[in-house]
Amino acid sequence: MIRSLGYLVLLATACAAENVSTFSIVAYDAAAGDWGVAVASRYFSVGSVVPWAEAGVGAVATQANVNVGYGPKGIKLLEQGLSAKEVLKRLLDEDTFEGKDGRQVAIVDAKGNVAAFTGPNAPNWAGDRQGKNWSAQGNILAGPQVPEAMGKAFESTEGELAEKLWAALKAGDAAGGDSRGRQSASMLVVRKGGGRNINNDRYIYINVDDAPNPFPELRRLLDINLGLLYQERVGKMLTESNVKGARDAASQVVRYQPQNIQSQMTLGLLDYLAGDKSAALETLRKAKAIDPENFRRRFDQIAQRPAYKSILDDKEFLKNLEK
Repeated sequence: MIRSLGYLVLLATACAAENVSTFSIVAYDAAAGDWGVAVASRYFSVGSVVPWAEAGVGAVATQANVNVGYGPKGIKLLEQGLSAKEVLKRLLDEDTFEGKDGRQVAIVDAKGNVAAFTGPNAPNWAGDRQGKNWSAQGNILAGPQVPEAMGKAFESTEGELAEKLWAALKAGDAAGGDSRGRQSASMLVVRKGGGRNINNDRYIYINVDDAPNPFPELRRLLDINLGLLYQERVGKMLTESNVKGARDAASQVVRYQPQNIQSQMTLGLLDYLAGDKSAALETLRKAKAIDPENFRRRFDQIAQRPAYKSILDDKEFLKNLEK
């Protein structure tokens, strides 16, 4: 009977471990004022548990033998002005729940300082690696090469924080990732006033809750999210009569939504406004190739807007567009 109970305990422990294997990265981008977390796991809906962040405050990833309370409590302590190391100490000192020595947590504060903890009983392989403004960590991984690859990818990737987090997550998976397999992935990036619409600090918040391979879907969602953000920026720049800013933003929309005819048309029209008729013609022809049957109708609709209307008087340009 005792041996049977022991076997059941071991079985339960193994099953629990299988469900919480996770690798993540927390990071800060001082130039843009972004804080973020990206995570992947053999765990259903990892985005509902691991990533926590608040603009101007910091970010927390809580995993392994998870105390989910580390997320909101950590953010609250960061908001009070405590450093990442001070917050980590408070979280561990005040944790009265069982299993603390199996937890894993990483924190980046408002100044980009990082702190991390991997408990001695976190399921193997478990560990973490840090850089100037990031911490990568995981448990039940293929080995230390996972967080090491994540850090290298993060530091070598150009562009905004979301792209650097994506590169890190993909590199971790390519290095072996979660040794039990894949199931879910999530990304959270916060920026003061940077989210869509009004009074929204969630610049990026995307989740793939259950998929044999969540990475392609996470990338698809990231492209949509970034495309929409840059689309809003186009409108804002045009309102400010900043054609160059609008054109730069429109080129990013096309980068993330290359098969969106309206995105291509907007960039083409902005190329025209910037005085680059050659680029405008090339881009508008790309838009036409996407939907040749409805192109002219849609072009006329968008060109009627006050910002673009001058193109309708350029008969030579329109004639070349029809070729």
